[in-house]
Amino acid sequence: MLWSLTKIVVFVAAIAGLTLGAGYLMESDGGIRIETGGVEYTLTPLMSAIALVVLVVGLWILLKLASLTVAVLKFLNGDETAISRYFDRNRERRGYQALTEGMMALASGEGRVAMDKARRAERLLKKPELTNLITAQAAEVSGDRRKAEEVYKRLLEDDTTRFVGVRGLMKQKLDAGKTDVALKLAETAFALKPRHVETQDTLLRLQATQKDWSGARATLKTKLKHGGLPRDVHRRRDAVLALSEAKVLVDEDSSIDMREAAIEANRLSPDLIPAAVLAAKSYVEDGKPKYATRVIKKAWDAQPHPDLAAAFAEIEPNETSAARIKRFSALVKSTPSHAESKMALAELHIAAEDFPAARRALGDLYETDPTARNLTIMAAIERGEGADDAVVKGWLAKALTASRGPQWVCDACQVILPEWAPVCENCQGFDVLSWKTPPASEGTSATGAEMLPLIVGALENHEDDDVQVDVTPKPDAENSEDLVTDEASK
Repeated sequence: MLWSLTKIVVFVAAIAGLTLGAGYLMESDGGIRIETGGVEYTLTPLMSAIALVVLVVGLWILLKLASLTVAVLKFLNGDETAISRYFDRNRERRGYQALTEGMMALASGEGRVAMDKARRAERLLKKPELTNLITAQAAEVSGDRRKAEEVYKRLLEDDTTRFVGVRGLMKQKLDAGKTDVALKLAETAFALKPRHVETQDTLLRLQATQKDWSGARATLKTKLKHGGLPRDVHRRRDAVLALSEAKVLVDEDSSIDMREAAIEANRLSPDLIPAAVLAAKSYVEDGKPKYATRVIKKAWDAQPHPDLAAAFAEIEPNETSAARIKRFSALVKSTPSHAESKMALAELHIAAEDFPAARRALGDLYETDPTARNLTIMAAIERGEGADDAVVKGWLAKALTASRGPQWVCDACQVILPEWAPVCENCQGFDVLSWKTPPASEGTSATGAEMLPLIVGALENHEDDDVQVDVTPKPDAENSEDLVTDEASK
């Protein structure tokens, strides 16, 4: 609409300018006097301007006739294509001009204009490999998806443009949410151009989404081979895929294959927490507790985690409380100041009913980094040491509004997931989950600080109730929140 209005304004301005110029020339005095053969010609200013225009047009026609004459002479001299080349050059010149204008219109977001220029270029050049791509992209810009799909299918007919057609159709299917069809097209595009980085990434993401772990590992290997991925990143992602394969085998009760896959995943990336947990379980089932201990210890040194603590406890399920504390003390020896190490030891001392030792193990963590879990531990310690109900209730009330601590957070979309997964459920990103504390929410919770007086007051009304605090070690923050909820409900 704006372009059409601009053209109209320019046309009106041009006509107005020509009219004013003609009127000025008609009213002007003087002119041009030409004398030839004893005959004198006098031209007014207006006639002089018209004569100049006629002269320029005549020279242009003369040059064209000269070029045509040269082409005819070459044809008569035996060059059978001279005349056709003359007309082809003019047609190609106009065709490439239309193609250039179409590309400029496409870059400017003018889809309809680009399509018109592409059609003109196709008619003049007869080179669909050049014009079809612009036509397809212009159709997408203008919202004509059916036209774009039609042109992409035409590109499939030529070997030189087949990859472009497949890639265009793949992107259309992805936008439409047809991941099954997009996966097949991505495989075809990958076979045509295995070095194409975007196609590699798209295929890998689709294979991971469809849980084709073996196919994803093959794609990842090709990506490494062609230099599209650093070797350390390849090892990490290959470990993620191997772990995903192992989890599938767990569901299928294929114990031997599962153990091998889990151990392979842990070998590729020892710091991958879920791989270390699964590998440790496989070693325990295979009667190799020392190997399981070694796996957990290496992963713990890289990043302490409640799942690692739970897996470490399962290595010796029937040991006494004192033996377990001793074994865990050796585990956390390399990370004594880490919050997870402090809370794990504190929970073990609570289970052994050694509450002063639990307090010493926890230290001032509840002040420097208060979370629902360590505040609940403090409530259990106070209860075990015989503190008043009001003190215990105060700790539980604080736990209700405290941070949950580290969780599995997507680095791409920041969504929080209850457990680790190779693919984010929200953004479908691959290997994007990290164990970290999520950013604090800006929203107001129904259990926010403004609710604490009501909660504590409700608890005070039941002072005579027998409040029992569960002191069983709970290795993760989610279980600690369950304890908070149980205590608040009592």
